[in-house]
Amino acid sequence: QVQLVESGGGLVQPGGSLRLSCVASGSIASIYSMSWHRQAPGKQREAVAIITSGGSTNYADSVKGRFTISRDDAKNTVYLQMNSLIPDDTAAYYCHAYIATITITSHYWGQGTQVTVSS
Repeated sequence: QVQLVESGGGLVQPGGSLRLSCVASGSIASIYSMSWHRQAPGKQREAVAIITSGGSTNYADSVKGRFTISRDDAKNTVYLQMNSLIPDDTAAYYCHAYIATITITSHYWGQGTQVTVSS
């Protein structure tokens, strides 16, 4: 069993920065990938950034050059550094991970953290 807990959301002005964190806990054998997704009211959830166990990263076009995903393997933590924030970044941000435990390999979601970009 794995749990993902996000933190770091809040209110920030346009052009500002915010760093989100997601900590995975449980009997983790391997983390194949961790990613960030967001969902604004009335919109579908979209993938924002992904990082694999090999360190490869991918970003949505809307955040390229502004967001950076990174991880700390020792802490089973993934981060999303968000710079040059714009109002369209306002959304609930969710952490996702594809994780193998000793009993199962599965997808896991965090509870979400709200990011609001407003002047």
